[in-house]
Amino acid sequence: MKKFAILSVSDKTGIADFAESLVNFGYEIIATGNTAKVIREKGIECKDVSDLTGFPEIFEGRVKTLHPKIFGGILFRRDNMQDKSEANENGIEPVDIVCVNLYPFPEVVKKDVSLQEKIENIDIGGPSLIRAAAKNYKFVSVLTNPAQYDSFLNELNSGEVSLKTREKLAYEAFAHTSFYDTVIADFFESEFNLEPSAFRLNLPFEKKLRYGENPHQEGALFGNFSDYFEQLHGKELSFNNIADLTAAVETLNEFKNTTCVIVKHMNPCGSAVAEDVLTAYTNALACDPVSAFGGIAVFNREVNAATAEKLNEMFLEIVAAPSFAPDALEILKKKKNRRILLIKKELPSSGKDVKVVPGGVLVQEKDNSKIEQLEFQTVTNRECTEKELRDLKFAWAVCKHTKSNAIVVAKDQMGIGVGAGQMSRVDAAEIAVNKAHANGHSLQGAVAASDAFFPFPDGIETLAEQGITAVIQPGGSIRDEQVIEAANKFNIAMIFTGIRNFKH
Repeated sequence: MKKFAILSVSDKTGIADFAESLVNFGYEIIATGNTAKVIREKGIECKDVSDLTGFPEIFEGRVKTLHPKIFGGILFRRDNMQDKSEANENGIEPVDIVCVNLYPFPEVVKKDVSLQEKIENIDIGGPSLIRAAAKNYKFVSVLTNPAQYDSFLNELNSGEVSLKTREKLAYEAFAHTSFYDTVIADFFESEFNLEPSAFRLNLPFEKKLRYGENPHQEGALFGNFSDYFEQLHGKELSFNNIADLTAAVETLNEFKNTTCVIVKHMNPCGSAVAEDVLTAYTNALACDPVSAFGGIAVFNREVNAATAEKLNEMFLEIVAAPSFAPDALEILKKKKNRRILLIKKELPSSGKDVKVVPGGVLVQEKDNSKIEQLEFQTVTNRECTEKELRDLKFAWAVCKHTKSNAIVVAKDQMGIGVGAGQMSRVDAAEIAVNKAHANGHSLQGAVAASDAFFPFPDGIETLAEQGITAVIQPGGSIRDEQVIEAANKFNIAMIFTGIRNFKH
């Protein structure tokens, strides 16, 4: 009895060798267009789909496999007498192996090409073949990834492909088409400016984590995190490491000049802009060295040997930067368990934030507000100086990434006090100034940023009494006039941005 395998792949990695092995196992190869060409170039016999169907590929390849002889061969049930009888009556041969991967729409859609080119890269026949073969997994093996070839051939060589293997291949096949369709649906929704009918989140499994937020919780990573970071050294990243690293680099991406950000438990406990990386780190660490212990330090410039020596003076879970000088890397590697990561590219500022709630998810646009887009409004009698404005912009950028309620106090483009995650804004203000004092910082001439409006004058009064001279905040309280009056009383310059930056 003849044995048939259909091969139709966009990713042709290893396909000729795979076809040769199948031929050695007694299979006749049926292939489409360019797949057939690659196979024949290696001297392997194969039939065109049209040889089996008696019908040519048409519409520039839009229709080639969509034919009853193809789908009948895949879908007929070998243990069903009626199916077998109909297959014989219609000259349908059984297809036992389907090897298909799809037009690269997920890659093409990211490119700056015409809508028509994107549309032409939507595969129709491929998903249909995959789904048909996966549905009939009891009798048909379906392969959708070159990484599956070797293990499949090893099992075939042992005499038979097990039902367990066919079940796994079927699952992977439906996962493959599900992801593909999700990308297409998301593209159409965006391209045609449509209201979403569903929230689609279909991300590939990247790796299992040792545990989740706590050791008794399971954890895993899905998606393309490795597109943004490469681990060069140290222990495996944990769930909390990944969350903190993301928070740190999102804060870092607010700045263009040489910057260091130190994050602990999702909050920037240190941050500074300076002329060089060593000064940036030293200044960032000075904000709150106690909280920085066990934290994550990230840089937007290459880390040199002098900075590496300084970093080695305390325990840090992670050091990340776009590059490391070779001697700096050797110094940092002396700490066996510390994770060293390469920041491969800037994190996207747009996209979705998702929070799980009972029965579903909350979805919002990411907070992509930028300091250069804000319309500043000076609401006090005194306008801020050029130095104050520079520090206010710095403080605002850090405060945007600090958990609410948040107050960030800054001076000379370095954070000197952070009050994060408080239930009242005046408490956040008090914590920020107390932190600054505790670490030896003078608040005379410092500035403060608030992620939301001051509901009462007490927050302004707390800051003013410590010598803070300028404040940036959204405004919008029903007591704005009282808050402005308090600022004027202490000769504080205050700017309203009109943009709230809550981060729960």
